[in-house]
Amino acid sequence: MKLMIASDIHGSAYYCEKMLKLFRKEGADKLLLLGDLLYHGARNALPRDYSTTETAKLLNGAKEHILCIKGNCDSEVDTLVLEFPVEADFAYFTVAGHSAVAAHGHKVPAHLRKGDFLFNGHFHVPAFEERENCIYINCGSVSIPKENSPHSCLLVTDGTLTWKDVETGKTFMTRLMDS
Repeated sequence: MKLMIASDIHGSAYYCEKMLKLFRKEGADKLLLLGDLLYHGARNALPRDYSTTETAKLLNGAKEHILCIKGNCDSEVDTLVLEFPVEADFAYFTVAGHSAVAAHGHKVPAHLRKGDFLFNGHFHVPAFEERENCIYINCGSVSIPKENSPHSCLLVTDGTLTWKDVETGKTFMTRLMDS
């Protein structure tokens, strides 16, 4: 199964559409969204083509492919316009034979074990780091990247992690999950 992981759309219809086009082009089976879908947040400037209603419409058009984690900018009112669940703080799954947890990043489960994969958004910076209690993976931000990183998402295929620029579709980082 090919999985796309993305986070921090923050209401940008422009970048949401780019992400969904890349999702279709890559032939991913599922789109795991790690939160902060509609609202831009008090600390962020408005992203390009900010439209919560248009972004919700775009996401609802792909709802059969979407799994979602709640971010710190997601609210109860978002659940009224989104046609897929947005309430979970964490998702637990297995990928390439490894235990994995998906979380937005403002909340982290305490029971991670060495070798577990933690997929995050929230910080808006793509990353792959071996930590004491897990392997930390950040997909970056679809619409408001930080630290000069590209507008990004992550593809997980057969134990390979591939970070893509959502505007160009080009790969800018690759890691093997077993390395």
